[in-house]
Amino acid sequence: MVPPSFVLLLALAAAALAEPLRFVDCGSKDGSIQEVNVSPCPTQPCQLVKGTSYSINVTFSSKIESQGSKAKVYGEMLHVDIPFPIPEPDGCKSGIQCPIQKGHSYSYLNKLPVKSEYPSIKLIVKWELVDDQDQMLFCWKIPVQITS
Repeated sequence: MVPPSFVLLLALAAAALAEPLRFVDCGSKDGSIQEVNVSPCPTQPCQLVKGTSYSINVTFSSKIESQGSKAKVYGEMLHVDIPFPIPEPDGCKSGIQCPIQKGHSYSYLNKLPVKSEYPSIKLIVKWELVDDQDQMLFCWKIPVQITS
């Protein structure tokens, strides 16, 4: 029989893995972020392994109407934003039902591929989603460590 303390430990570990990330809001003007999840990322800073793809899930509510949205992702080093390509920048193809309506909540889903040729370094990932007027629906930052 499995000891009850071991079962409790497993339950706590599973709950810890599902915890939302601590993030910095970097200018969400037309929206409000409720939660940011990067999976797998059990601890912060997130350890991003080269050659791996990570799931991004952002729950936010919109303060405006917009026909569409576009994601922009950067690696921030020494306060310089370096564009970070993602497979699908169109928010309407990333879990958001468009047109975006004021007062509604949305789950934005995307992937963050970490290419093998990236250097092993610490940096800040900055993720923006802009509306059709190029205003920020959301912007968040988290520290990461790219590793081999």
